[in-house]
Amino acid sequence: MAELIGNAIVGQSGGPTAVINRTLVGLVEAAADRPQIEAVLGARFGMEGILNEDFIRLSDESAAALKRVADTPGAALGSTRRKPNEELCLQMFEVMRKNNVRYFFYIGGNDTAEAAQIINQKSQAAGYELRCFHVPKTIDNDLRVTDHCPGYGSAAKFVASAFMGDNLDNRSLRGIKINIVMGRNAGFLTAASSLGRTRDDDGPHLIYLPERPITREQFRDDVAAVYDRFGRCVVAVSEGIVDAATPDKKTFAEIIKDALEESEYGDKQLSGSGALGDWLANYLKEELPKGTRVRADTFGYMQRSFPGVVSQVDAREAREVAHKAVEFATAANVDGSVVIKRVSTGAAYAVEYDRTDLANVARDTKCLPDEFIAEDGNDVTDAFRDYALPLVGDLPHIGYLEGMRK
Repeated sequence: MAELIGNAIVGQSGGPTAVINRTLVGLVEAAADRPQIEAVLGARFGMEGILNEDFIRLSDESAAALKRVADTPGAALGSTRRKPNEELCLQMFEVMRKNNVRYFFYIGGNDTAEAAQIINQKSQAAGYELRCFHVPKTIDNDLRVTDHCPGYGSAAKFVASAFMGDNLDNRSLRGIKINIVMGRNAGFLTAASSLGRTRDDDGPHLIYLPERPITREQFRDDVAAVYDRFGRCVVAVSEGIVDAATPDKKTFAEIIKDALEESEYGDKQLSGSGALGDWLANYLKEELPKGTRVRADTFGYMQRSFPGVVSQVDAREAREVAHKAVEFATAANVDGSVVIKRVSTGAAYAVEYDRTDLANVARDTKCLPDEFIAEDGNDVTDAFRDYALPLVGDLPHIGYLEGMRK
């Protein structure tokens, strides 16, 4: 079989991460070693760049510039939230054919995989050989098939570190503290709040996940019980928690949004706002004894691209999935998504890489498995900690005064 020779397009899609640029640079590095790939074109702002033929020649970037970019969080090429559809993907395919693109590498989550899948189908229908590879990335850690996703380990490290700090703050000035964490449908990131706990009285004392609906009364009673026991309470809440009391299982965020839209003074924006945390805090202030100190914060977008809190495992694997994508694409006439398989854990943590069909990753996502969620539904299990700690790496060591243990 003759080698397939042509240009490559690389794009980034969806939310940025602390290590997505390592994947970008890894693709450029690996492509440079493959004579089949002539030029590597970077699509500015993902799908938008392809549609508008707005490219930069990544293969012309200096090694020094690429090294700096690899160490920098955020999506250096720019990203997009635009959803793929048949018409847009056909337009993108036509741009690729016009520019003699034979290799397409799209870094992102499940929607990104779906775009790659549709473009792949368009190329096959046209009889044009185009090897399409989805390169995984998401802090939500919700892609199917793969053990975990590049981007998650660093975001989880940020969340774990932030809760360690907030727990110390809450020890100093006792009260109730609620932190809202990203994760609309999957609780992996909120669950990471548990990873810094070293003592029985460390927060977060309660963890609420999208996978386990609760009622507001249940939330109140749980918090009150912890507060009675410790004189304080730190709570981790996923932005996607579901109200078990509603017939259609609405999220608390949707209920709040509906209430805001009914008020002429209501701010209809919810995503990226502090509405959920404020609402939960105000509810507790009304329900608990007067004078109870209740505060709330929303971590928001800080979780995604925070410099200085990068997991070394995450950084390494973000580059390796890129190398594997190029290796798979140039070795045979195949398309797909790179997946990470864990072969050992703990101190002997190790992974290997494989390819899966785009259909196995596109569109749908996975949730936090049942074995990672505590029976009461308001905490995580040791199995989750065993799963997540190798991805996060070392966390700060905390010291306590012996006399303050009681």
